[in-house]
Amino acid sequence: MSHHISGPRAVAEPIADITDLFAFPSPERPGRLVLVLDTLPFAEPDARFSDSLVYRFRLRPLRRAAPDDPAPFRSASEDEYRVDCVFSTPDGGETGAQQVTCALPGGEVVTAQVGDEQGGESPSARVFAGARWDPFILDAPAGLRTIATGKLAFTEPGSIYLDGKNVLGLVVELDCALLDGATLLGVVGETLTAGKLNVRLERAGRPEVPNFMLAPKEHDQVNRDLELRDLWNMDDAFHPSHDYEGAYRARLNANLAFWDGLDGRTDWPPDERGAHPLTELMLADFLVVDVTKPYAEQGTFLEIERAARRGDEHETCGGRALNDDVMDTLLTLLVNGFDGPVVRDGVDRSSRPASATFPYLAAPNPDPPRPPAHP
Repeated sequence: MSHHISGPRAVAEPIADITDLFAFPSPERPGRLVLVLDTLPFAEPDARFSDSLVYRFRLRPLRRAAPDDPAPFRSASEDEYRVDCVFSTPDGGETGAQQVTCALPGGEVVTAQVGDEQGGESPSARVFAGARWDPFILDAPAGLRTIATGKLAFTEPGSIYLDGKNVLGLVVELDCALLDGATLLGVVGETLTAGKLNVRLERAGRPEVPNFMLAPKEHDQVNRDLELRDLWNMDDAFHPSHDYEGAYRARLNANLAFWDGLDGRTDWPPDERGAHPLTELMLADFLVVDVTKPYAEQGTFLEIERAARRGDEHETCGGRALNDDVMDTLLTLLVNGFDGPVVRDGVDRSSRPASATFPYLAAPNPDPPRPPAHP
């Protein structure tokens, strides 16, 4: 879940499947921003990255909209900062030695050997790439039962789906001096085809937008037979295609209303056109992070967006930290509003939490569980 297996293309090409995106100020080095992109669900400990992909982070300066604007943040300009990472062909076969090369904003380059715990370093960045313990925290089967039955199916305690599975983790710790003074940023992660023509295969912002909010079709009275997630993943998070915006909005309006109704009451009444109050927020699918605020392990996810909708100043760095139990925050938002009773999924932390030291992601499981067989 989160962004795991987020559409037909992800099933067909799991090497390009983004599982999670994280962005948070460095707990080790003030003035640096940590970006984490996880890919390849159920990775083996010796798995290697694709040499046919570009693994990209995109960062856009944001401006705050009026409190009554359904989308509280928009791009401040067309300025954009990119970190593009490419991988060499593994030496001597699929599990051989491999190197990552990351191009930073301004043209600086940093390299690292895949799997090297020390990573690679340049004056402006540190980089790590390799198999790591999947940090995502959710009782996924209970989430799927909730969608299937229309009733909250989370229990106390819950369990993390296939606890101990691995992913391929890419970590870039970036000097904020490269951002030309920008402090409030939208962050997106992408995988694209390499070469002269870069085709976007996957993109990720907030967790569970594709799987919880776009995947169910039965509530959508406009596009009930349309699988939208591949279209969504190929689209630009900062400028969604006008050709598909209507389809995205219809699906989001329908599924956000479904989640809101799970407790038997309406906390998010639609407007006179039937638009759900959270649709524009979710359509702007990027993490919002303030690089001037200090690192915090819990409670930052959606805090900036929440403050903006109230017309208040935010208090945290926002973004998404590796150990933050974001699913309780997201479920509470969807079902009960920003200030309603907490909706819990029954799991609070990974059985192998991330650390506060580089490369942050926990070491991989040497004997991970097998992926479920497809019917």
